[in-house]
Amino acid sequence: MIDFSTDEWKTALRLVRAALESNADGARAAAFDFLRTARAPRLVGLAHLLQPGTTQRAMQAALVPLERVDKRVKITDAEMGIRTSDAASPNHPPPDGRITAVADNIRSAFNAGGLFRTADFFGMERLVLCGYTPGPDNPQVKKTSLGADETVPWEHAGDVRDVIDRLHAEGYAVYALETADGATDIATAKPSFPCALLLGNERFGLDPDVVAAADEVLEIPSHGMKNSLNVVSAFAVAAAFLRRHGA
Repeated sequence: MIDFSTDEWKTALRLVRAALESNADGARAAAFDFLRTARAPRLVGLAHLLQPGTTQRAMQAALVPLERVDKRVKITDAEMGIRTSDAASPNHPPPDGRITAVADNIRSAFNAGGLFRTADFFGMERLVLCGYTPGPDNPQVKKTSLGADETVPWEHAGDVRDVIDRLHAEGYAVYALETADGATDIATAKPSFPCALLLGNERFGLDPDVVAAADEVLEIPSHGMKNSLNVVSAFAVAAAFLRRHGA
């Protein structure tokens, strides 16, 4: 990743500005020599715009990207109040509403990693991976979870139906997130806690008998042509609504 705030970029900006303001051969040569020997490939790529004999317009073309970078680094995340680092501990006390997420036959390792990140963000008590859903032993899951696989308790189970039976026995309300006739708009749902949210395969969703085994089917209404979201996006929307009730 390029660090645009380095002294090299600042020096390049100063030299190109000087070349433009003075329009002197010596100033142009100094800027050209500096850019062509720079460490940053993007700076080297600007050098041809300051070769001997180039026009003022060409030098201006070299200055524009440098000034854009300069403006970008002057307004820092800290100055805007944006938090860019993870918390050393949870940002809030453990929520009263315990939510378990159950992912059944998620094919994509990247999606599985995204489920871990989302589960961490919304304070899920655990993530149950069913069927062939990959776990953190998969390098892609590990990479996409960005460390959330170490903060969210998880387990693997063969059949989601057995998990539903176990959750019911433990007193959980089980909700299936699915587009189905008669489903409840999740924005109007009144969930009970502790609860579990069932997430299905990216293409086929949850099996009909799995949906039937849930206490209630929750749906995110579509306002466009497509009737479904990516599983990670859908999980985030549903988790936000559930967390609103079980903060």
